[in-house]
Amino acid sequence: MPYRRLPNTDKARMRALKTAHELGKEIPPFKLAFSQQTLQRLSSFLPKYEKALQEYNNTYKIQTSNQKEYQNRLKKARLYISHFIQVVNMSITRGEMPPKTRTYYGMQEDEKKLPALTTEQDLKKWGSRIIEGEEQRKKTGLPPVTNPTIAVVKVNYDNFIDAYQFQKQLQENHHRAAEKIHEMRKEADQIISSTWDEVESTFSDRTDQQRRSKAKEYGVVYFYRKNELGKLNFQYLQNNSGASLL
Repeated sequence: MPYRRLPNTDKARMRALKTAHELGKEIPPFKLAFSQQTLQRLSSFLPKYEKALQEYNNTYKIQTSNQKEYQNRLKKARLYISHFIQVVNMSITRGEMPPKTRTYYGMQEDEKKLPALTTEQDLKKWGSRIIEGEEQRKKTGLPPVTNPTIAVVKVNYDNFIDAYQFQKQLQENHHRAAEKIHEMRKEADQIISSTWDEVESTFSDRTDQQRRSKAKEYGVVYFYRKNELGKLNFQYLQNNSGASLL
């Protein structure tokens, strides 16, 4: 026997709610298969759920559409920070700067390797260190590092920081919208389940097939189990085979 199954996606939930709500507005109360109290609950919840879904989808679209610009700024910041440190290391290797120059930028004096610049936190840390360190060097009268200059590095670092903060805000907006939808799904499932219970109860005096047929008009969804589908397919093939022979 087919079993009833609640929607498991937001789209399916919305379809179930709208189907019941539309019938509730079209069918007279004395003919409606669920109560007016349920209809009022549907009328109250549906617009709020629809608005929350729109907010959830909109925040996701904005976040993903901004991702490309954010990645571009992140890559540029990584590139300039990396190049600046490499220039410092090469200048030390050529003897143009003393090894202690590295200490201005928060590195060990004998550290010749490029620091990790993989994560956003790495970029924030090392970008801040080299900008502050280069400013300190310049104050002591030492010649500035060039190609790239710290000014160019700072522009790209600041662009990255602005984009990072904006992207984090977009993520937080989407996270809040997702949490709200998560909570509303529970209520949506409760309303749908309660509505479908009333519908099935209204048609309980009919045969199973008639009851399911009428309930489907109200958006109730039924599924066959695998073994039941197998039997139905077998019967279908038998019937079609017999018809073709005739």
